[in-house]
Amino acid sequence: MKPFRNLLAVAALALAGATPPALAAGEVNVYSARSEELIKPLLDRFEAETGIEVNLVTGKADALLKRLESEGRNTPADLLLTTDAGRLYRAYEAGLLQPVRSAALESAIPASYRDPEGHWFGVSLRARVLVYASDRVDPAALSTYEDLADPRWKGRVCIRSSDNIYNQSLVASMIVADGEAVTEAWAKGLVANLARPPKGGDRDQIKAAAAGQCDVAVANTYYLGGMLTSSDPAQREAAAKVAVFWPNQDGRGAHVNVSGAGVTTYARNRDHAVRLLEFMVTEASQHWYADANLEYPVVAGVPLNETLESWGTFKADTLNLAELGRHNAEAVRLMDRAGWK
Repeated sequence: MKPFRNLLAVAALALAGATPPALAAGEVNVYSARSEELIKPLLDRFEAETGIEVNLVTGKADALLKRLESEGRNTPADLLLTTDAGRLYRAYEAGLLQPVRSAALESAIPASYRDPEGHWFGVSLRARVLVYASDRVDPAALSTYEDLADPRWKGRVCIRSSDNIYNQSLVASMIVADGEAVTEAWAKGLVANLARPPKGGDRDQIKAAAAGQCDVAVANTYYLGGMLTSSDPAQREAAAKVAVFWPNQDGRGAHVNVSGAGVTTYARNRDHAVRLLEFMVTEASQHWYADANLEYPVVAGVPLNETLESWGTFKADTLNLAELGRHNAEAVRLMDRAGWK
């Protein structure tokens, strides 16, 4: 807030009998792997409600981790906001995050979506699902991630590269569920069934299914949501040709992951960083954040937007997402052995 407006706000609150926020409340510095347009409106609301100034730096997720490491104790960052539990675990392993105890965070966020020791917390939820060509695939023929290795899907599957953290986390979850040997056999079967060598991002896999290059794609739901609501007619047209299938509903549930945040080890504004984290899991923030990013809230009971509602309810894997980071190295080696490019 500008100082003059802040004084007016304090005066108005005083007249109303409310407790005014402290003037010159301070600042909090955020390193964010989420793009500015997907996070800044929420940070602006936090500034307006608390008087705490938010300084935002955005960048690629891995580049921000390297920056934090190189800056060490001289980093200005108080809060790291990034995508995928695998990356959050990397930040924890590198000693870049400090533990936080917060009753507000622990009561709002299910235990499976946060680090057991409080080094990071999920703030939005994403699901990695099967997206199928609705004119060529009967959803009754789909069942599990594991089934994609069946020979009947030969030449019919699209998925992005093994160097993608989302796929690494999916494989890590399967290692926990099925064991390393079974998962490696699955990965080899999946590679044998690919319609084309892995290339592009999740939107490219969806477009390939829509164009008839494959019948089933593995993708995060928010990419499809972004295509359905895109200003680009070509993206909307492609998205209209596919549908969502929730895998493993008779077993462990669909693989889910988070975007999340943690307080940096050398945070100079630790209390403000914790306060911002707590703000991000209020119902109003969760609704806006999920709506803007087309992801799911991590807090139960928050209303979904129309696009998410259209995909129906689903059973999610309850695996603690810290396990995705613990098994990441195994997953990468396994995928390499399987010939997953």
